[in-house]
Amino acid sequence: MSRSQIALRALVLLGPVVAVLATGPAGNWPPWWIAGAVAAAAAAAAWDPDAPYGTGAGLGVLGWWAIALEDSLPASILVAALALVTAHVAGVLASYGPSTMPIDAATVALWVRRGALVLVTVPAAWVLALLLRGEPEQPGIWLLGALAAFVATAAATAALAVRAAED
Repeated sequence: MSRSQIALRALVLLGPVVAVLATGPAGNWPPWWIAGAVAAAAAAAAWDPDAPYGTGAGLGVLGWWAIALEDSLPASILVAALALVTAHVAGVLASYGPSTMPIDAATVALWVRRGALVLVTVPAAWVLALLLRGEPEQPGIWLLGALAAFVATAAATAALAVRAAED
């Protein structure tokens, strides 16, 4: 296995594990069987990054966070988000070829930039959630959020399509 593949697959394994354990500093460590299930799914994703095991690991983390912390918003959410995005980007990169194929620096840089763009929104969303906690839910807020996500996705797609056409 190439060194780059070993590093990427280690990130695929560690990301969900770190994310599920990130509830601990907020006072709610996951039971061993939840942490074990997330670690097993993450290990399977590291072994075979093309398979959907990584999705299972991520869903396990999200499920535990929803159960464990209900309405609290600890700062460790930021650590969990970083860990999950890192694992996802590493999984995408690891799936580019067989385990013996090294991943070139330009491809890694491209995907690190894309992951960083996703992570830019995390602190803003966390602060907004803190500011709005306890406020009554406004009618149509979910529709507005879905519309904003659609517009952002369409804008990013259009920007990437224009850039690809120029290249």
